[in-house]
Amino acid sequence: MSSRMTEHKIILVKRKTRLEELIVRYNTVQQARFFIERLGADFSDYVLEDENYRRAVATATSELTALGRVQIVEREHVPNFIFGEQDTVVVLGQDGLVANTLKYLTEQPLIGVNPDPLRWDGVLLPFTVSDLRWVVPDVFVRRRPIKEVTLAKAQLNDGQSLYAVNDLFIGRKTHVSARYELRLEDQVEQQSSSGIIVSTGLGATGWLTSVLAGAAGIVGSATQCPISLTPDHLVPGAAFRQEAVEEGRQRGRRSNGRDHGSDDDYSHDNRATWSSPSLYFTVREPFPSQTTAADLVFGQVEAEKPLRIASQMPEHGVIFSDGVESDFLEFNAGIEATIGPAEKKGHLVV
Repeated sequence: MSSRMTEHKIILVKRKTRLEELIVRYNTVQQARFFIERLGADFSDYVLEDENYRRAVATATSELTALGRVQIVEREHVPNFIFGEQDTVVVLGQDGLVANTLKYLTEQPLIGVNPDPLRWDGVLLPFTVSDLRWVVPDVFVRRRPIKEVTLAKAQLNDGQSLYAVNDLFIGRKTHVSARYELRLEDQVEQQSSSGIIVSTGLGATGWLTSVLAGAAGIVGSATQCPISLTPDHLVPGAAFRQEAVEEGRQRGRRSNGRDHGSDDDYSHDNRATWSSPSLYFTVREPFPSQTTAADLVFGQVEAEKPLRIASQMPEHGVIFSDGVESDFLEFNAGIEATIGPAEKKGHLVV
């Protein structure tokens, strides 16, 4: 008779370490060491990271196997992996791995686990490996709070689609200008730019922050009038994103199986941006000319007010999400993308 708590699968998502990637490239540890040390870098840090991560994977696998059937999935296989409706997903890695797993799920709960807290800060990683023994059982019986995360979706007129947890990029593969027609409600503009970024509330403190910081710096320097432009000026609660997760982490430490809390304990998360129904777009380096304009360069995107982009690029037009350039949709002449909040939500255990 099985002592497992569930016969549903627990999917453990992991990734290669920097050392493993170097070995793939240079064939052996010795050759990888030679390359890194020749450049003056500390190879021992690569080894330490690898050892810590392998230890975390082994411990997580052991803890999870005691609770249910475990299947380990490598990061590169996630886009093509078929997740079962009743699966519980555990991601062991950095925030990027959480984001690039969450967008391929439907309603499965995702538990973000920080394998090396001394090395990485994890906004989406409220738990450590040692927490799994009590967090996962709580998820099985639905006693852990779940935070809904708004996703972005790019829907093409050829039937293809792509989801994003943090942001979508629409532009060219290479460092040349993208040409397209941009439409938001009754505003229509022909543009030539370095591409468009569409950010979710969760992604507002990522790429969007960089763009806003650059814009503020340029305007401040040019006008000799320093300004501050950050996502919390645009999306209420963006500044509280880290604090919301940190409180969840501290609550987790206090929980001993008797104090599980409720969604009400996370009421201030509404001021965070994870479930914000709006997206924000910004155009990178728009170039005004006789045939192109640079007025429609920033705005809010909603379900009833989607962003429409018609490609005018003969080749190398792409749409990718969450920084993964290898997983892209071709966006060449004749293709039109409709971008807005996705019909599905991500479900992040907090």
